[in-house]
Amino acid sequence: MIFARRAFTFGGLWGLLILIPHAFMEGRVGRDYPPAITHPEYFYGFVGIAIVWQIAFLVISRDPVRFRPLMPVAVLEKASFFIATVTLYALGRLNLEMLGAGVLDVLVGVLFLVAYLRTPRTNP
Repeated sequence: MIFARRAFTFGGLWGLLILIPHAFMEGRVGRDYPPAITHPEYFYGFVGIAIVWQIAFLVISRDPVRFRPLMPVAVLEKASFFIATVTLYALGRLNLEMLGAGVLDVLVGVLFLVAYLRTPRTNP
């Protein structure tokens, strides 16, 4: 259970550290990776949902046994970004820096999967 607590705490805090500043960077994203964002609702919607998931990871870390059923969904959350970045990179639509972000996300997803497998279904 300690592994699960640490994995989900790390995942949640790391994600908040990365995503909260990102929420204030719409203009910079448009300048650094043109074209400019034309549908800000998608940008802020993605960042908002991603931040909410980081908070969910912190909730899971508080009681891994109780929230064990959510762990596979957390793995899927990490896998979805990885799959998107790998696919877009393979199609020539994404830079190497963002592919790296996808790889980091899947590594956290692997930690979540290991945490799921090591967390008992009920409290001992």
